[in-house]
Amino acid sequence: METLKSQLRALKMPAMAEGLEMRNRHALANQTTYLEFLELLVEDESASRQANGYRSRLKDSRLDTQKVLDTYDFTYQPQLDKRQVYELASCRFIEQRHNAVFMGKPGVGKTHLAHAIGLEAVKRGKKVLFVHTNEMVDRLYASRADGSYQATIQRYLKPDLLILDELGFKKMPQNSMEDFFEIIRRRYETGSVVITTNRNFEDWGALFGDRVIASAIIDRIVHHAVIVKLTGSSYRVKNLMELQGLFGEDDGQQPKRGRPKKVVTEETGGENEVAND
Repeated sequence: METLKSQLRALKMPAMAEGLEMRNRHALANQTTYLEFLELLVEDESASRQANGYRSRLKDSRLDTQKVLDTYDFTYQPQLDKRQVYELASCRFIEQRHNAVFMGKPGVGKTHLAHAIGLEAVKRGKKVLFVHTNEMVDRLYASRADGSYQATIQRYLKPDLLILDELGFKKMPQNSMEDFFEIIRRRYETGSVVITTNRNFEDWGALFGDRVIASAIIDRIVHHAVIVKLTGSSYRVKNLMELQGLFGEDDGQQPKRGRPKKVVTEETGGENEVAND
């Protein structure tokens, strides 16, 4: 038994080695055939590899595991096409090497949806990378100085799905504009991109500082893309207002300032001053 375990580990089948004794006892007790015994061992190894692969892909993706689709408040975005979002979550657009753009004001849930779709892709065996747009271009620019540019650019080309968050929150540095274009150009029709942005396409010329490059970028992104526009107020503002509502009626409120009110008393018929309450 120990010799067989060692051989299985040498063949890189640790789950089969670990479950060998348990499966052997089960086979003896239930008089299973040799083929059934082997099938059970192979199932153990397959399940273990799938679980390990999922954990590895999830770790590499840099996704927030709390931002799942089930926790997204669709009632706060009544104009959002729920069917369109769930179609993206099916990940068929990744198989087709198409793109998606979530466009809207800050706080309306763009990043949450991007994380949720990324998590669904990881479940389906896809390699995903979530990164803030300016972080990516800063790394690419820095990599030119230390000679790691090709290795760095491959980091953003290899995933089945690249999620670029918060495009437009900061103006694209002039020295990084070409690097961003290179990523979009080389992923065009070879790998999917999801972008979240608070800027309309007509503003991208000013964002990149070059209308020609901006036009070339937009052309490649939207050629095979689903554009999802989110409207409404910020979730963060909503949460703040709810908190203010909870604490609005505070017993310890300070008295209002101003001149005392004058009231007429029945006893004197005159006017007395009383403090504001």
